[in-house]
Amino acid sequence: MKIHEFQAKKIFSDYDIPVPDGETAKTPEAARKIAEKLGCPVVVKAQIHAGGRGKGGGVKLARTPGEAFAVAGQILGMNLVTHQTGPEGQKVKQVLIEKGQAIEKELYLGIVVDRAQGCPVIMASEAGGMEIEEVAAKTPEKIIRAAVDPAIGFSGTHARKIAYGLNLDAALIKPAGKIIAGLYRIFTQKNCSLIEINPFVITRDRQLLALDGKINFEDDALSRHPDIKALYDPDEQDPLELEASKCGLNYIKLDGNVGCMVNGAGLAMATMDLIKLAGGEPANFLDVGGGASAEQVENALKILLMDKNVKVVLINIFGGILRCDRVAKGIVQAVKDIDLHLPMIIRLEGTNVAEAGQILETSGLDLEFAANFDEAAQKVTQHARA
Repeated sequence: MKIHEFQAKKIFSDYDIPVPDGETAKTPEAARKIAEKLGCPVVVKAQIHAGGRGKGGGVKLARTPGEAFAVAGQILGMNLVTHQTGPEGQKVKQVLIEKGQAIEKELYLGIVVDRAQGCPVIMASEAGGMEIEEVAAKTPEKIIRAAVDPAIGFSGTHARKIAYGLNLDAALIKPAGKIIAGLYRIFTQKNCSLIEINPFVITRDRQLLALDGKINFEDDALSRHPDIKALYDPDEQDPLELEASKCGLNYIKLDGNVGCMVNGAGLAMATMDLIKLAGGEPANFLDVGGGASAEQVENALKILLMDKNVKVVLINIFGGILRCDRVAKGIVQAVKDIDLHLPMIIRLEGTNVAEAGQILETSGLDLEFAANFDEAAQKVTQHARA
């Protein structure tokens, strides 16, 4: 689960990580009043769950309360497009008004789970303000890493490695260590999957500030954190992903035109890879799970067809716990309930596959079948290009 910048900064403050003074506004007039209260200049920042807001016109400086009113009026209601929103963009419904800062240097500070090492890794870089992926690709030597063994825990050694690696002045080493320690406490105590401060700035008066904040939480741990779960903003989730979550389906919308329904995350990833290798573009990741009912299969198919970009549907099922005949019944019911006007390719293997074939062949529906993985990928790609 993702949260907004202003929510992340509230958590930062609770852990004594310094952030700029600021408040949120949902109207230009509210933005003007906040600017008057804080004192100008202020920065008006669109609050959406995506990076790259500044490049998309979602972060602007205002030197007077009147400018804050005008800038907020431009940003609120805009469809902000960044490299993380996709071409459809995201509508801005609120802005964060923050006191402007005199910045001397921008740094990067974050924590992720390194699955290869099996532990959290603290990362930092002097190349703040840039996407860390870009830094890793172009100048990997600029990234400092400190892995934290969960059995031993965080120590001052980790903090000092990062602080000294950032070439901070001696006077900033101790406050930086406290910020790093606070960030790690948030990461572990709140069950985060990612936490970032970018940029992590040094101001001209030699203070350290979290000028931006991003936190992602593990969905499976939200039951332990009702306070975090309450921060969820359904307006920031893709409508199809939201609908899928209500049906208990694992669905992520992508930019392609081949709708995929698969059981099992590994098979779903392999299916998308094969579609790409065949020259096609998957429209989604959709794992109906091992124990899906015929009703869930029907719901999954309906969600696939709600995506206007989908030109062909591929159903790729390996029947184990999820029997093939159950899938077949869900397909038949879904197609009868909706106006299916797209080609559908079906590849089934596993438990009760013969029974499933009988159900589909006697259904009277216009369906195509594939004997194997490669044939399925080739067929859907040909239809997508037609």
